Amino acid sequence: QVQLVESGGGLVQAGGSLRLSCAASGRTFSMYTMGWFRQTPGKEREFVAAISWRGGVTDYADSVKGRFTISRDNAKSTVYLQMNSLKPEDTAVYYCTAGAWETVVAGSGYWGQGTQLTISS
Repeated sequence: QVQLVESGGGLVQAGGSLRLSCAASGRTFSMYTMGWFRQTPGKEREFVAAISWRGGVTDYADSVKGRFTISRDNAKSTVYLQMNSLKPEDTAVYYCTAGAWETVVAGSGYWGQGTQLTISS
């Protein structure tokens, strides 16, 4: 099992940038696919990005392609989400997730507690 703690959320103006971090505990971090989802009130949690255990494969939601970049540092047991050109519609609680690739992209992995990101127009 792995425990995940997100950080880096906050209030940002539209067009700005921010980087989210997710620190994982557990010796098997490097074996997990890692991902990010987001959720707004009244809506289901939606996939944002995923990265394979070695970092060689990534996937993104169409809505964030070209603006967001997922990366990981296995030595630090941390996954990052660099977000550029932020839009008000990116406002959400962002969750870190871990598991096998299929589990992560399906939204069935381990979850962190989430971090709020608010984009002002």
